[in-house]
Amino acid sequence: MSAKNKLSLSVQYPDARLQESITRQKVRRWVQAALLGPAELTIRFVDAAEGQVLNRDYRAKDYATNVLTFAYNDGEEIADDEPTRADIILCTDVLEKEAAEQKKTVEEHSAHLIVHGVLHAQGYDHEDDEEATEMEQLERDILSALGYPDPYL
Repeated sequence: MSAKNKLSLSVQYPDARLQESITRQKVRRWVQAALLGPAELTIRFVDAAEGQVLNRDYRAKDYATNVLTFAYNDGEEIADDEPTRADIILCTDVLEKEAAEQKKTVEEHSAHLIVHGVLHAQGYDHEDDEEATEMEQLERDILSALGYPDPYL
């Protein structure tokens, strides 16, 4: 995790509810903290309807989920200087509901989901216990460095 990695970042708010509180500057800081190399990323905040359509059309799961990562060079062997390319979609409705249920602030949960999505974009996964343990520890370390509590407590 380095602040020196080149980052091209687009932050989109078609669902504008979090635009004032989850600013582009915060998103950039969270993304940069999770980067292991250069990246070209789009972070998009959507409502439940758009989140459900994307999850259904691309993952065959007919419900809105908190975060979706579309990694465009996933599984490819890429050179060290070639950027990770991905779209990371956050569903505002699910994010706010989960934050309330987990007794977290929307900012804390947003930071966690963005870090989680950026790690997915770079090839991290949690399909088995070993991968999940590694990814969750990396998330804890990044969020701690950013001043946020353990997201898994």
